[in-house]
Amino acid sequence: MPELLSSIRGGADVRDLPAGELPRLAGELRARILQTVSRTGGHLASSLGTVELTIALHRVFLTPEDKLVWDVGHQAYAHKLLTGRGELFQKLRTMGGCAPFQSRAESPEYDPIGGGHAGTAISAALGIEAAAKRQGKNTRAVAIVGDGSLACGVSLEGLNNIDENRSSLVIVLNDNRMSISRNVGGLTHYLNRIISGKGYSRFRALAKTMLRKVPDLYHAVRRFEESAKSVFLPGGWFEELGIRYFGPVDGHNIPELERMLTAARESHRPTLVHVITRKGNGYPPAEKEPERYHGVGPFDLERGLENSSGGGFSAAFGETMIHLGEKYPEIVGVTAAMALGTGLEKFAERFPDRFFDVGIAEEHEMVFASGLAAGGLHPVAAIYATFLQRALDEVYHDICLQNLPVVLAVDRAGVVEDGPTHHGIYDLAFLRSLPNLDIYTPADEQELRDALFAAVASKKPAAVRYPRGASGQGFDPLLPVMPLIPGKALIRREGAELALWSCGAELHTALKAAEILEKEYGISAAVVHSFTVKPFDGKLFMEYAARMPVFTLEDHVVTGGLGGAAAEYAVPAYCFGWPSDKVIPFGKVRELREKFGLTPEKIAAKAAEIVKQVNGRIP
Repeated sequence: MPELLSSIRGGADVRDLPAGELPRLAGELRARILQTVSRTGGHLASSLGTVELTIALHRVFLTPEDKLVWDVGHQAYAHKLLTGRGELFQKLRTMGGCAPFQSRAESPEYDPIGGGHAGTAISAALGIEAAAKRQGKNTRAVAIVGDGSLACGVSLEGLNNIDENRSSLVIVLNDNRMSISRNVGGLTHYLNRIISGKGYSRFRALAKTMLRKVPDLYHAVRRFEESAKSVFLPGGWFEELGIRYFGPVDGHNIPELERMLTAARESHRPTLVHVITRKGNGYPPAEKEPERYHGVGPFDLERGLENSSGGGFSAAFGETMIHLGEKYPEIVGVTAAMALGTGLEKFAERFPDRFFDVGIAEEHEMVFASGLAAGGLHPVAAIYATFLQRALDEVYHDICLQNLPVVLAVDRAGVVEDGPTHHGIYDLAFLRSLPNLDIYTPADEQELRDALFAAVASKKPAAVRYPRGASGQGFDPLLPVMPLIPGKALIRREGAELALWSCGAELHTALKAAEILEKEYGISAAVVHSFTVKPFDGKLFMEYAARMPVFTLEDHVVTGGLGGAAAEYAVPAYCFGWPSDKVIPFGKVRELREKFGLTPEKIAAKAAEIVKQVNGRIP
């Protein structure tokens, strides 16, 4: 039997399919997602949960004229497959292949706006709708909000901006009771009460039966119904905001989804369709452990994910947090829906009353941490570098300006496979500009432990920045903590002809480059590790710059980070890093490093060329 999916090139093809073929299409979508993600890696559980919802959306709304805005974009793999990107999807997250999130460049028709961070769909869809109305178009905008994004501050701001008299926005709430970790907070409890409460639905059916024969009372019934919602649905919160509420509806039942979405489409006021889905649906291992299968690397479909060895920077951070918690009773851990990803889940198990998950609310996380510190505790706030960008003002206004002892554990710093929305390569530029803040850049897991202890002991604002994965240097939590002084760089290799200054895990890249310089080019290279980028060891830097060419190396854009610190001394320095005037694409990290000249071999070759020019050894 020929594959249905291979003949689908867009929304019109989905709408043309007979209803009886839709379960088969859903099965093919799941099979394709599983086959591809198991080979390339990607976000698995979320997209498995939205297969039927995606089919129903394309059947009810006239895509691509109507615009679907996904929040967050990792829900949208089935959307990509139904909109002519089946062949491209085979190269998911590979250079030149399929983007892991929505991409305007990839599909301007079907992806009206890109997105990889949570909370943006409602605001973007409101803007798309307003622009269409201004131009006299009949475009409908649909915001698909999922994975805990409704509780995100940006989503709440968007909800507050909806004008029930001017908007017909459709919000689809994909409620799988998960973000990456389990959802938390009052809004989550409210939605759970809606799901479990049956009083309103029963009362509504009874009232309609009783009053069906009295058409003159239609408007009275409508008013009574609105009032009843406030009584039987806890708070009637969406209705109070002027948003018509539909649901909850089974997110894996296509006929029911189509019926509910059609009612929302035909409404002339803002509507929210509450859809209940199961994250990981259709793949039992992901259904059982949706948190583990949220974002995965390549794996065997038959065996599922292998048990992790537990190594790497995030694991070392989690282990160190337990030791800090045992030593300092004032230590508390804070995260924004990333307990597992940041390594804090073990701290949460060991010290449940000293752990706070604030949900997808990075700005709140920072201000909340400042409040904890002002109240006499010592918070360590774990956050990915890319998400820290969303909370810059709070880091400045509520932590640094107040000079409060908050430690920012900045995970996933540097380039990652998920591409430009998730590269953590801009944080140093803005963190270095803030007062009272020390920035530690440990080279390996052992130094990460030392940095965290030093940051806590300093009793001042501090950021500890480290990459995803492992350094390969190992980690022993039982070794004594090494005292490290902020502002004192560490000489890791002596050399006479050039100096490679590095920060973070790039120390190991620099050491390899120095070996290549000596063996292949006959050049003696020193390697210096800038354990803290702020304060920067300007004295040692000037000593080297007076004697030899100096190069900086960092997993960050060349503007504002380690290279920026060196440039402030008005000494010529040659910077190796990611270009700040280009968008760094998605792809395997090794491929990106090769493309942008950041492998040890390419660094050594470029440095050798410059040194020979400086020394007059070549024309």
